[in-house]
Amino acid sequence: MYPVNKPPLKLNLKPLNFEEPTKTNTEKQPFVSKDINPTSCMYIHKNNNSMTNILRDKQLQLSGEYDQNSRPTSSTSNHRDLSTGQLHLSDTKIYKFTSNDLIDRGIVGEGNFGIVCKMEHEKSGTIMAVKRIRSTVDERCQKQMLNELDIVMRENTCPHIVKFFGALFKEGDCWICMELMDTSLDRFYKFVYHKLHQCIPESVLAYITLATLEALDYIKSRWQIIHRDVKPSNILVSRSAIKLCDFGISGQLIDSIAKTRDAGCRPYLPPERIDPLRATRDGYDVRSDVWSLGITIYEISTGYFPFREWTSVFDQLQQIVEGPPLRLNVDRLSNNCKDFVNTCLNKDENQRPKYKTLLEHQFVRKATTPQQIENTTAYLSEIVDGLSENTDTFELYYYLPSDTAASFNSR
Repeated sequence: MYPVNKPPLKLNLKPLNFEEPTKTNTEKQPFVSKDINPTSCMYIHKNNNSMTNILRDKQLQLSGEYDQNSRPTSSTSNHRDLSTGQLHLSDTKIYKFTSNDLIDRGIVGEGNFGIVCKMEHEKSGTIMAVKRIRSTVDERCQKQMLNELDIVMRENTCPHIVKFFGALFKEGDCWICMELMDTSLDRFYKFVYHKLHQCIPESVLAYITLATLEALDYIKSRWQIIHRDVKPSNILVSRSAIKLCDFGISGQLIDSIAKTRDAGCRPYLPPERIDPLRATRDGYDVRSDVWSLGITIYEISTGYFPFREWTSVFDQLQQIVEGPPLRLNVDRLSNNCKDFVNTCLNKDENQRPKYKTLLEHQFVRKATTPQQIENTTAYLSEIVDGLSENTDTFELYYYLPSDTAASFNSR
């Protein structure tokens, strides 16, 4: 278990309100930088007042007349250059850095909200993953999120949370630097079921569940963070570890983008966040993530997303809110495994247990023995090695065909 010997820190990591007009006057125009992959869609936010100040300061510097104290004050005092960040690789390796200090080694993942690139920090030689998310927040919110990320970097002692190294904002995008893992659970399970035509062993399912639960419990008890986006693509896999990512700063940015889109069909949302009669801005707690965890474990236990493909938000509402309760019923899985998943998928959030209770469930308790951990590590290594040689792509979702549901449940 991870040590928690400090009082919890409450971070203000609720979804930001983007319906109110910001104080900065910004406009967007398409922009492609020469030092990034042209396949990514980037936007530059130009602030005329800020640009005027920068040009003015540069002229004064060249003339030798620059005085920091004489610079006109703006609406944002104590200005922080958000295009320069601090890279905290270890207690002894801390660097000031900009995007120019990172060498792009290629895209390792793409999604609706941005891309993930493998990059090398030139000065230290450190290889890392850099998630670039399109930012719709103003400078005040950017500062707040960077400050909160600093706290997360310093305080993280949980082995099941991905390590963050630093972040910066460049041309309207947020660059989040983190440790590079081998793959996501999303690609991992699809490779096992749809390429190897095998099933993930229950002991491995239990370990993945335990690691994810401990990470969720840690971010809630330590930082008062509710993840809000638990799904296989946000659980990362290496040859020896399972780690949770995309909470805190990246979670806020993804939420902010979702608010500007018709993002109703986010597949892992629980009934209380879909039903318009029950959903409120802050009307859910960690049991919302428990539902998403249940969907995730169901998916990696069967190889399929448990609902048929939705054609509209109303279709999603009908299946999840108004449809019959979802039940995992696969013969090869133990009663403990099925009970755990079905408990997480209770449509009444008041009947869903929280993290502490789930950590005592027999399904995950058996994953804590040294022998189980050793066996799981060997299995993870075997699959990751196979994935590293695989060139196939995978569909976004594999939906369970209705006419094969009965036969699949007996696998």
